[in-house]
Amino acid sequence: MQRYLLPESKQIDDIVISKVAVPKPKRGQALVRMYAASLNYRDLIIAIGRYRLPANKQFGVVPLSDGAGEVVEVGEDVTRVKQGDRVVNTFIPGLVTGQATVDSLGRLRGAPNHGVLAEYVVFEAEDLVILPDSVSYTGAACLPCAGVTAWNSLYCGPQPLLPGQSALVLGTGGVAVLAVQLAHAGGARVIVTSGSDKKLKQVLRVGASAGINYKSHPEWQEEVKRLTGGRGVDHTVETGGPGTLSRSVAATRFGGSVGMIGVLVEGQINPIEIMHQGLVVRSVLTGSRSMLEDLVRAIDFHEIKIVIDRIFPFSEAVAAYRHLEKAGHVGKVVISMDK
Repeated sequence: MQRYLLPESKQIDDIVISKVAVPKPKRGQALVRMYAASLNYRDLIIAIGRYRLPANKQFGVVPLSDGAGEVVEVGEDVTRVKQGDRVVNTFIPGLVTGQATVDSLGRLRGAPNHGVLAEYVVFEAEDLVILPDSVSYTGAACLPCAGVTAWNSLYCGPQPLLPGQSALVLGTGGVAVLAVQLAHAGGARVIVTSGSDKKLKQVLRVGASAGINYKSHPEWQEEVKRLTGGRGVDHTVETGGPGTLSRSVAATRFGGSVGMIGVLVEGQINPIEIMHQGLVVRSVLTGSRSMLEDLVRAIDFHEIKIVIDRIFPFSEAVAAYRHLEKAGHVGKVVISMDK
């Protein structure tokens, strides 16, 4: 089989394909023929050596954490999945319920452990979720990190978003667009921000009720307040970090909640602003298998079509990285292994 490996050079263009024997599943494991994998921002900064891991934990590792495919063989004592099942893998290996822990984050795929950008991958059977026929492989590959992060932020905190409430979503990347779709499906009013009117029009078509161009409205928190009658939104999906948090806090109603999302956060955060607003601010570190199962059921029931900006063939994985790096996408960037 073929698989990609991260280079020692920390240069995207040096990510290369290598050939290796198809692995065999051991007790409790399943071998999956991969059909799709998606890229997250985390994968990009891993490839260029900016992720919070020593270099020797990245070199020679199969990249990407999120994928979907078909079970082709199972090891002894596997009852969770069987040959022929369509499956998607979890983002955090071994985390069945609850929130991420320090130990669980040390088991992540794509670095420090081998990821899914390969034609065949062996998984622990407990780390697989069976897909309904309504969810495609390319769509499912977008869910383990981005989808679960959006779901966790909106529905798994101490103040879950309720029908009739309002949500603010920053940006139009993978997490953001899925958050828009999921909040809309849950009966919430969704406001989204972007620096591009073209991107805003795209997101309005998949569930956002209003879009704010932060270039036209530098004090966009005031526009959010205007759109909500001066009250502010009930929940904010915050993807910008310290650079936007003050405005997100101001845009959120007193006693509301903010889900902080992102893998590269720099700068200072002022806790006084948060205290004065009486907010719940929660760091969202993806989530568990049970969250992924709930998410898949919701997508199936609401017939949500995951927004994919572009699908690259397996042979053009480097081009997929470059496309993500340009940050012109709306939704997810996917690599297809389907021949």
